[in-house]
Amino acid sequence: MLELAILGFLAEGPLHGYQLRHRIARLSGHARPVSDGSLYPAISRLVNAGLLDRRTEPGASAAQRHTLHLTDAGRRELLRRLRDADGLDISDSTRYFTILAFLSQLPDTADQHAVLRRRLEFLERPASFFHDGDRPLGAEDTDDPYRRGMLTIARATSRAERSWLREVLD
Repeated sequence: MLELAILGFLAEGPLHGYQLRHRIARLSGHARPVSDGSLYPAISRLVNAGLLDRRTEPGASAAQRHTLHLTDAGRRELLRRLRDADGLDISDSTRYFTILAFLSQLPDTADQHAVLRRRLEFLERPASFFHDGDRPLGAEDTDDPYRRGMLTIARATSRAERSWLREVLD
């Protein structure tokens, strides 16, 4: 998802590494903080793969700055990753939100809606953090107030998201 976020933000325009880091940090927030030790190797991998172009520019002081640009191959890769989002990209909320943050980059509404339909199909399957055998447990099935809270919040969030997805898909 880090690479997707890099490609997605650079699709909006060229950025310096520190600008990119701040945007990714705001997107991922507390859930998955991004460190320089993960960001800069990911950038290097994308540059080496020909998906990004790194250009050196004079900085405000004597130090040079590197500006990152998305290449045509990088744009194609971004669109492929968005269009093909499935599995964990759909079921894991943090990963899905990264997909959702850049889904408008897909030029074809039908492709956008196909991703949203996969998410809706996932959300409509019975699920829970807790089970009695194979049966998912709901908030009403537990006496533990914290587990009940988790399940109540998850149910409300899922209900709101399903409503939004149906509205967009209609």
